[in-house]
Amino acid sequence: MNELPQQLVNGLLLGSMYGLVAIGYTMVYGIVQLINFAHGEIFMIGGFGALTIYLYVLPDGTTMWVALPLMLLGAVIAAVVVAVGAERFAYRPLRTAPRLAPLITAIGLSLALQQAVWAWYPGAKESINFPEIDGGPFEIGSVTIQTGDVFLLIAAPISMAILAYFVMKTRTGRGMQATAQDPDTAKLMGINTDRIIVVAFALGAVFAAVGAVAYGLKYGQVQFRMGFILGLKAFTAAVLGGIGNIYGAMIGGLVLGIAETMATAYISDVPGMEQLGGQSWANVWAFVLLILVLLFRPQGLLGERVADRA
Repeated sequence: MNELPQQLVNGLLLGSMYGLVAIGYTMVYGIVQLINFAHGEIFMIGGFGALTIYLYVLPDGTTMWVALPLMLLGAVIAAVVVAVGAERFAYRPLRTAPRLAPLITAIGLSLALQQAVWAWYPGAKESINFPEIDGGPFEIGSVTIQTGDVFLLIAAPISMAILAYFVMKTRTGRGMQATAQDPDTAKLMGINTDRIIVVAFALGAVFAAVGAVAYGLKYGQVQFRMGFILGLKAFTAAVLGGIGNIYGAMIGGLVLGIAETMATAYISDVPGMEQLGGQSWANVWAFVLLILVLLFRPQGLLGERVADRA
């Protein structure tokens, strides 16, 4: 049990990354009732956008502390452009179609984005090394924080604070709340719901881009399939917290990250379950948790925030 503080920190860091990506799922669903299964690929494209800035824009020898803000900007631009384009050309024409149509479109778009990066990005057929931040690791008592996790440790709470302010205090944020509650009445009140939906897609892409940079720094590489499993886990986090609930997405991510970390670290110590521990079972335990929540609390931990619509 001496490792418990370390495992808790590992779980919180992993869960923060899940939560950042989950925000995109829950914002879009809360407003347009769409499960955007291409969001994992928006996350992936953010990672490649950051890498592009480092490899092809910045001069050789640029330190990571200088490069990181520019890489983050590149990740955000790439992710937002693709997300807004997807909303405009793939999802908006299907807004009045049966729900199955945009869902299938999202799955098709996910596969198309994967294959596009695989085919056209130099070296994407293999994993590409992501630049590392010099220094570290850092010791805080019995807890070790890797250098790559420092960015996530700073970015996650700042991102959540900015989002909370935006949603609660700005005119656009209040418009998002009104559109999520009743889009028809929001239109009558003078709210441009098309613009609000675009903002929701863009904001979700910004958070996915932050998560992608954190992923690259944490694991030291990016590859064209990296959005698939992480996107599913982020969707799981959104469901755990309560789909449509922005704060629930982050809470769900933290719960999922801690549960996954604890299961992989300690489940093998349980008599009769020696073969069920380790990192190879991490994905299994994440979805076991999802099944349990759906069985006993299907509305999620903080409750679903989706208005009843006639």
